Amino acid sequence: MTFAHPWVLLFLAIPVVLVWSVLARPAGVVTPADHAAPAATSWRSRAMARVLGGFDLVPLAILALAIVVLAGPQSLQQPKRERSLTNIQICLDVSGSMMGRNYELACTAIEDFTRAREGDAFGLTLFGVEQIRWLPLTKDLAAVRNALPFANPENQPAHMGGTMIGAALRFCLKNMVLEATEGDRMIILVSDGFSADLGGNTPQEIGEELAEAGITVYHIHIDESEAPADVRDLVELTGGESFEGTDTAALEAVFRHIDRMKPAQFVQAGTVPLDDFRPFALAALILASLHGVGLLFARYTPW
Repeated sequence: MTFAHPWVLLFLAIPVVLVWSVLARPAGVVTPADHAAPAATSWRSRAMARVLGGFDLVPLAILALAIVVLAGPQSLQQPKRERSLTNIQICLDVSGSMMGRNYELACTAIEDFTRAREGDAFGLTLFGVEQIRWLPLTKDLAAVRNALPFANPENQPAHMGGTMIGAALRFCLKNMVLEATEGDRMIILVSDGFSADLGGNTPQEIGEELAEAGITVYHIHIDESEAPADVRDLVELTGGESFEGTDTAALEAVFRHIDRMKPAQFVQAGTVPLDDFRPFALAALILASLHGVGLLFARYTPW
């Protein structure tokens, strides 16, 4: 066992000195005249005096334990597994076509997914023609779930009415690079339409930019039609996939599939010194209980 603040142990001299003063005090019984010598000198009186003297030492023992605790006792713990952080950015389409049932389906699926990924960091970006950084990366996943009702497409301004997936992904890329300083990076794109800004070589350029930043993109297309080919090509460049989901069961299956493809990972943590207050706290509790017994039940009270 080691101590974080070993110099605090020097204060153990205080209870040691006080112990000496208690032991050097003439034996006596606590009466209205404290520590007066007992009238009789029988073995029973002498034994009682020693017992009461022992009870007088209990507070000093508790003081010594408190000083040890303040010194920060530590012990080496065995290696344990720690969860490796996954940073997940929800890129949610809030254009006019997402109103109503599509948005309700998306919200339900996202809420369930956040509950299944407790321990990861989630962020929320809304997009239409423009982008809104609705929620930065956070491990408080209840904040993501609580934000969804306020992000409803019905509450968005007119300039959010179109769909610009390319600009939204580049916006998420910039934020992810700034915020995700550790762990894996993932973007889940949820949309129901075709993008107006993915012509020419743009999908390949954006896909390569995302792949270079170590970001995997999964696309969930909430519509009866097939997912746009340009978006499928883009996400495949990042190592992700494109899915279609038109009902609750299908979306749940998609998110479960993503969860299996990017499962929570654990890393082996090395042996490290950790605070070890338990034995000292337990000893202090036992001594405090013993002192209470001495005060309330075991004292000689002739009056």
